[in-house]
Amino acid sequence: MTLPIYLARLLGGRILAALAVLVGILQILDLLEVTTDILDRNLGAGGVAYYAFLRLPRLVEQAAPLAVLAGSLFAFGKLAGDSAVTAMRSTGVSSYRITLMALPAAAVLAALQLLIGMVVAPRTDATLSVWWQASTPSADRKPVDPVTFRIGNEVVVAIPRDPDGGSLEAVRIYRRDDAGRLIQRTTARAAVFAGDRWRLIEPRFETLGADAVAEAGAREMDWTRALTPGDIRTLAMGETTVTPQEAARALAGGLSIRPRAFYDTQLQRAWAAPVGCLVMLLLAAPVALANFRGGGATLLVQCLAAGLLFLVFDGAFTALGESGAAPALLAAWAAPAMFAALGVTALIYLEG
Repeated sequence: MTLPIYLARLLGGRILAALAVLVGILQILDLLEVTTDILDRNLGAGGVAYYAFLRLPRLVEQAAPLAVLAGSLFAFGKLAGDSAVTAMRSTGVSSYRITLMALPAAAVLAALQLLIGMVVAPRTDATLSVWWQASTPSADRKPVDPVTFRIGNEVVVAIPRDPDGGSLEAVRIYRRDDAGRLIQRTTARAAVFAGDRWRLIEPRFETLGADAVAEAGAREMDWTRALTPGDIRTLAMGETTVTPQEAARALAGGLSIRPRAFYDTQLQRAWAAPVGCLVMLLLAAPVALANFRGGGATLLVQCLAAGLLFLVFDGAFTALGESGAAPALLAAWAAPAMFAALGVTALIYLEG
């Protein structure tokens, strides 16, 4: 067995074990909150299992960076404790090369996290929303409040009525110009999704002119293609998770309920989040050079603290970007860049 294969197997095994433990803990905590509701809906153990299955991708995505940190600390700690790193360095293998040979294990999980975030989780989230709404007892369904959202230059207020999201009632549309000034208000009895577009039923128009308001009406008219029934279901249920596809659509003039900075940051985060797995590996790599007979456990604690601090900084920068207080590019990539540099600097210092 070659050294790269040995390191990949060692790192990969420890990372997978840590991932399984972390996902298991998150799954248990999640089920503690919803199991009673699932059983009250007479869905039984099968419903609990189905819910857990649909939630699994999101939990794996959340746990991936911590799994790399924990698994790498265990793996590098074992190498240092067994004096394997000392033997490798005596043959000319530097700590840089050891880290590079261990990198593929973290890169595989980073690629899996990217795949889940871009493809798998959005589909399972949508399936879970439809299943959860369909299984809600009629007596427990709350009256749907009006929802407010934007589509391009239009601000829309309407009441979702159809469970599948295919119709709206009491529709009010406020159209603005590029400067944000109101230029037209449209009211309609209803809006119905038909084919690939929405149609307004009995719309009435009030157009603001320079010195007068022009009024008009129609029996029906085409409205927009930028809105889907799935968007309406999401709004009606009050869900807050935004997928990269939804963020891209919002930036292109589709449905949005938050400032543009929020969607810019979410789109950048979709690509930056998997990089966190590689950053965690770099932060854990110095443990391979620890001398556990001479206080090396302190280095392990420092690397663990650096990994947890990375998560704090990453969340803080993301919040700044979502609120518009920092550019989206900086908010998404600042923490990975800073802590990756910290990990590399620590390796250079310890390598001497």
